Amino acid sequence: MTDICILGMGYIGLPTAVMLAESGCRVLGVDTNPLVREALGRGEPHIEEPGLRDRLKAVVASGALRAAETPAPADVFIIAVPTPLTVDKRADMRHVAAAAEALTPFLRPGSLVILESTSPPGTCAELLRPILEAGGRRVGEDVFLAHCPERVLPGRIFTELVENDRVIGGTDPRAAAMARDLYARFVKGDIFLTDATTAEMVKLIENTFRDVNIALANETAVLCEAMGIDFWSVMRLANRHPRVGLHRAGPGVGGHCISVDPWFLVERFSGSTPLIALARRVNDAMPAHVVDRVTAMLAGVPRPVVALFGLAYKGDVDDLRESPALALARLLEERGCEVRAHDPFAQRAPLPNLTPEACLDGADLLLVATAHSAFAELDPEDTAALMRGRRVYDAHRLLPADRWAAAGFTVEVLGVG
Repeated sequence: MTDICILGMGYIGLPTAVMLAESGCRVLGVDTNPLVREALGRGEPHIEEPGLRDRLKAVVASGALRAAETPAPADVFIIAVPTPLTVDKRADMRHVAAAAEALTPFLRPGSLVILESTSPPGTCAELLRPILEAGGRRVGEDVFLAHCPERVLPGRIFTELVENDRVIGGTDPRAAAMARDLYARFVKGDIFLTDATTAEMVKLIENTFRDVNIALANETAVLCEAMGIDFWSVMRLANRHPRVGLHRAGPGVGGHCISVDPWFLVERFSGSTPLIALARRVNDAMPAHVVDRVTAMLAGVPRPVVALFGLAYKGDVDDLRESPALALARLLEERGCEVRAHDPFAQRAPLPNLTPEACLDGADLLLVATAHSAFAELDPEDTAALMRGRRVYDAHRLLPADRWAAAGFTVEVLGVG
């Protein structure tokens, strides 16, 4: 039986731990948060993901997965800790470095260390290799090092862990092959082998591609507003072209990947990334654009109350990381609005997460900030009965605007002039 030690029991580390435990490995999940460890010890997840609760309970009950504060000797160590941004938009690699330093006393001869955390290009070669080689070990001979970035979507993690192709980069061919053999336990997609720095670059450019194209959509939406036309019609008709795939516009870009990863390239290649940096600025400016429109709708309303529906960064998940909805709340409060929030998924929100009724009671405007599918089913008549004013701003074109207008609401939609 293979002993696996995974450092970081978050959105990637925990589902990966479950998958490997189900495949017959003995897995130790390491996390510095005692609340996370206590929950895992009871077989309870601290994050929401379809299928996670039952599968986690089963592998914990069988003894295949257990939680600990510190690593233990293992055949494979997987680093799946956060790589957040600093205030000045630089990669904060302290968690990765700390994880590598924590595991080195427990390396066995021939142990494989896999970095799953999305990282700037060169992290394996320039940061992790020196840490692992401290004390006289040699990467590629005594221990092995690879990068295997995740490619999953919250809400579909277990499906995509199995079905998506994986890119694995080793600091040498043997490390890449060792990592491939591990992931082949559950991955049904194709597995492609390369070097570690190429794999790091692949992950960053995947998310940068999406960020740049979302920026084009957001900029187009603003142009459509200025022209008095409908971005969503423009998108639908433009995408009839066989070589065009215009993305959806929105109130910003969130999550730990698309809104973060491009900055790693800007940091590393600051003089050669004008397009990437500009796309980031365009997307980061969208919450302020939405707030401008919302406050214009509230002109003349004394001490306006905004019902903010949605805190997560995308629909039907509980992930609040880098969420534009949180930026909307902050900016609205700075403009003098009282912000009340409701999110059916968010468990640990930075502001009170009210019931729909409490959120809407006496509100002057409903702001749909996250595309949760349940919000599309809101009844405008029931909503109007709770609110003080009849205004709605839809940042995702989620609501049937005609129905809400018929109920007496002033309806504005992102991208519609």
